[in-house]
Amino acid sequence: MKNSYTSLSVAIQDLQDQGFTEDFNLVGEGIESKSLKKQWKAGELDVVKFYRFEGMTNPGDNTILYLIETKDGLKGLLVDAYGADQGEISPEMIQKLKLHHGE
Repeated sequence: MKNSYTSLSVAIQDLQDQGFTEDFNLVGEGIESKSLKKQWKAGELDVVKFYRFEGMTNPGDNTILYLIETKDGLKGLLVDAYGADQGEISPEMIQKLKLHHGE
C-alpha cells in the first residue's frame, strides 16, 4: 500500500489490484455491498487505512477513500464524498470513521 496517490481513480485501481475489490456504501448502521446484498454493522468491520483527496477547484470539496475489511474477511473500498458527519448513519459508524481522521 502506498502512502499517497495522485488521484482517487489511481488509488482505486491500485487498491483493487491489491485485493480491495468489494464496493461498499454507507448505510444507517454501517456499510453494505449491493452486489452481495449484505450489510455489516460498525462492530463487524475494521478501517485498515484511508486516503484523503481534495477537489482541485474547491479545497473544501473533500473525498475520503476508506480501505475496509469485514470480520468475515471481505476487503473493499468505501468512497465518502462528504465526510463521516453527513447523512443519517449510526453514532457507532461515525465514530469508526472519525477515529482515522486524526491520524
